Amino acid sequence: MKKLLFFMIFSMGLGLSSCKEESPDPGYLAGIAAKGYYDLLLEGKYEEYVAGFNQPYRIPKGYHEQLVLNAEMYVEQQQKEHAGMKKIDVLNAKADTARHVADVFLQVAYGDSTKEQIVVPMVEVKGEWKMR
Repeated sequence: MKKLLFFMIFSMGLGLSSCKEESPDPGYLAGIAAKGYYDLLLEGKYEEYVAGFNQPYRIPKGYHEQLVLNAEMYVEQQQKEHAGMKKIDVLNAKADTARHVADVFLQVAYGDSTKEQIVVPMVEVKGEWKMR
């Protein structure tokens, strides 16, 4: 009888402990955000891509336009050198929850069948992951 009672209490404890809500891994969320920003770049949405950078203060309009132009030129350069970027994949992401930063490792697949691995440093600002 004692064994049965112990087993029932143990089972209830396991059942209750498994009910706690798990929050998603911050590294995973940073990886999804980084991939999303680079997907915007592939789609030619340069304004939205630039909006993905952490800019804590308003920046001058001329500087913003220069960032958008740099994104366009980067895509054009990749088009000339590698027949364009075709696909972005998340390889890994490591987050430091104490400092609210993460490093996301992406793989860029190009049109000429070459692949490149890049690191995208990210920072969490008000619950949203932005590129640094």
